[in-house]
Amino acid sequence: MRKGTNPSKADHKMEISSTHRVILSVYIPELKSDYFKDAKTIFKYCIESLLNTVHADTRISIIINGCCEEVTQLIYDYQKSNQLIDQVFYTRENLGKINAIYSIVKSNLEPLITISDADVMFLPDWQNQVEQVFVDFPEAGMVSPVPSSKGFLYSTASTMYYGLFKGKIKFRNVQDPEGLINFQKSVGSNLYQKIHLEKYLVVSNGINEAVVGCGHFVATLRKEAFEAAPTKVCEFRILGNSDEDYVDEPNDLAGFLRLATLGNYAYHLGNSPQPWMEEKLQQIINSSPASASLEIPEAQAFSKTQYKIGKFLTRLLFNKFRKQYFSYLGVNEPY
Repeated sequence: MRKGTNPSKADHKMEISSTHRVILSVYIPELKSDYFKDAKTIFKYCIESLLNTVHADTRISIIINGCCEEVTQLIYDYQKSNQLIDQVFYTRENLGKINAIYSIVKSNLEPLITISDADVMFLPDWQNQVEQVFVDFPEAGMVSPVPSSKGFLYSTASTMYYGLFKGKIKFRNVQDPEGLINFQKSVGSNLYQKIHLEKYLVVSNGINEAVVGCGHFVATLRKEAFEAAPTKVCEFRILGNSDEDYVDEPNDLAGFLRLATLGNYAYHLGNSPQPWMEEKLQQIINSSPASASLEIPEAQAFSKTQYKIGKFLTRLLFNKFRKQYFSYLGVNEPY
């Protein structure tokens, strides 16, 4: 038998004071094997750098995605001591990165959502720099604090349309080549040639410039960018084009730009701690507090027709006639 009236019926509309949510999916099943033995240390660099670089209008969600007991307890300890961590989701089995992220995305209202791997070190001012790109480019739907010289190759049809018909696409000098070098070291691969460390492709609109394309190990998206994502559950825990299908392509299909900041404001750490990481973390902790959140303008998405035009031009200028097009833009070396 039910007595009285549920109080929530009188206050049925949800309202939030936060403007930016950060989602960390953590998968550290054990700490003994070579691959995971230092994962706890790397995660501590990640969460502590995040807590020391976000503004007060941020909320943090952590998914315990099949973690061992020691890491699980560490995450709950962080939640108890940090009010910005307002959500911790626990699952005994590894749901996969995408399914874990989407369990949070679909249940929160913040206009901006940053998704990040648990091996990222956030640098001071990353959030303000990312939000500034959304302010200056209302058409942006996905912005990373880590630029990539090869980011233009993937899911940038809407960005291409914008660059050719509303703004301008050009090459400019890489602002922080050390950031690119650190990233390729962290993944253990020589991703970039000399020219990639010197020049990257940017789009400008007379107000600001941003790098064309970005990676997805850390990126901020408008909430609307997820609306074009597949509705079915992702079948892959990792790989299988899951990031592309559920993050990168939906943003492009929704008619939004895929961009990155000119400077490098986060590091991908990999799974092997280095002495510089502890030093950098101490610098982050001692840095000035993050500035207030920016007011993000309403989304301005392109139409499906404009996306298709951009898709055609991307294939034409970034693939079939890349050498000629990039030569026209001033880069004559193979890129």
